Amino acid sequence: MKNPQLHQIVENLSQKSKISKPKLMLAQIPIPNAFAYGSPLTGNRVAVTQGLLKSLDEGEVEAVLGHELGHLRHRDVQVMMVVSFLPALFYYIGFSLMLSGMYRGRRDDSGGSALIGIGFMAFSWVLNMFILYLSRLREYHADRHSASVVDNGAQKLSMGLAKIVNTTRKVNNERKAQKEKPNSSAFKALFIAGPDRASTDSAELAAMETQSDQKLVQEITSRKLTFTDKLIEALSTHPNIVKRLRALEELS
Repeated sequence: MKNPQLHQIVENLSQKSKISKPKLMLAQIPIPNAFAYGSPLTGNRVAVTQGLLKSLDEGEVEAVLGHELGHLRHRDVQVMMVVSFLPALFYYIGFSLMLSGMYRGRRDDSGGSALIGIGFMAFSWVLNMFILYLSRLREYHADRHSASVVDNGAQKLSMGLAKIVNTTRKVNNERKAQKEKPNSSAFKALFIAGPDRASTDSAELAAMETQSDQKLVQEITSRKLTFTDKLIEALSTHPNIVKRLRALEELS
């Protein structure tokens, strides 16, 4: 068994979470992150990246795994999979009604179906925004779960998240310099921290790389959110790192 210590951590946290131990996977991705996935047919799995094991210490990795087991405990993977189909369904219905109304309108001057179709398409956009909000909310719940099953979990997860965001920015910058394409886009909705937000979330970290981990977290939580920060968060699957660390600070 490779990395038996990591398997033992997952076993212990699974018992505390009152779920069956998921299969542990290692993703060959340099970006530090982790994600949970699965289904009733294939079973549950938790994956950690090589970058995560290199960037975080054991306690921080444990807190990250506690977060991922929280997603499995709350069945977040299945819930988000189901609700994510709804916007596409409403959009397809709306688009069909709009085309039908446009063609029919040429014959009988009736544009009612087209207007209803446009309404369905607009509703699909509103539904998409709600699903993004639901995704962010479930990230907070998974953070709370980690804090409840890991000793000093809130503080460990805070430091782990700060390191993940900072290291992700560095890896992305290196890849841009080498003109490499990222290979993690297929998993970004499942990650504990959104890799696409790294450049935004880590803007406040650039000048603080030499500080201690705890000081780094304190500096992030003291940052004032701008309108742009809030707008970017509204269009993201993950909460803003500042708000997320503040919520963990309240738990600790």
